[in-house]
Amino acid sequence: MSILRYTIPNSFTAASLLLGLGSIVASQLGHLELAGWMIVWCGLLDVLDGLAARLLKATSTFGAEFDSMADLVSFGVAPGMLVFHAGMQIGGVEIGTDAFLVLLLSVGSFVLAGALRLARFNLAAQNPGDGWFAGIPITACGGGLISTAVILLVRHEGVADALPLHAYLPVLMFVLALGMISTIRFPKIRRRDSVFLNAFQGFNFVASYYCGITRSYPELLFGMAVFILITGIVAGRIHGRQLGAA
Repeated sequence: MSILRYTIPNSFTAASLLLGLGSIVASQLGHLELAGWMIVWCGLLDVLDGLAARLLKATSTFGAEFDSMADLVSFGVAPGMLVFHAGMQIGGVEIGTDAFLVLLLSVGSFVLAGALRLARFNLAAQNPGDGWFAGIPITACGGGLISTAVILLVRHEGVADALPLHAYLPVLMFVLALGMISTIRFPKIRRRDSVFLNAFQGFNFVASYYCGITRSYPELLFGMAVFILITGIVAGRIHGRQLGAA
């Protein structure tokens, strides 16, 4: 029974890693929307992984390290490759041009920043904090924002054609990379004292699973990702100033 307790959350982690690999393959084959949804599914599995570990009391050092490796593939490498192929297939970036080199550099920076972010998180996890991350989580960047943004670009070709994606995509990757390795305080998902915040988190949870499983309303998922990203950073700034004034 003890082995089964640890196998269940680790199975979710393994599935997430394999889906991340599948997303990379789908991107290379030109199936960008499918690749984006596979990253979204990785995010859903990542939630189940943590939930199962807590409910079954099956947290372990091995599980934490395995989860980090899966996160790097699913929310670091897979989104990076998704943006890389989106830049060439949708953004019109051609191999050998300056735009291609900038796109490649931005993707590399994003993946490297994600790896550094996860390594720092593992060190911080040994000394549990007060419900705040240091830096924007890689799951929010790769799993929430990048995946849904590319899905929308694929679905709305007119919008994609009107945007200078050869410039916008690298800027997005550089900004998110800086956000991950920064010291910005970002709230963790946890039970709060506020009924409104708990209800908001519950809505996000239900909406994410419905949209992800049915592959519908990526606009809602993207809007949620942007809203959470902005409000999380603002909340972190306010909390940091309160600590400084205390």
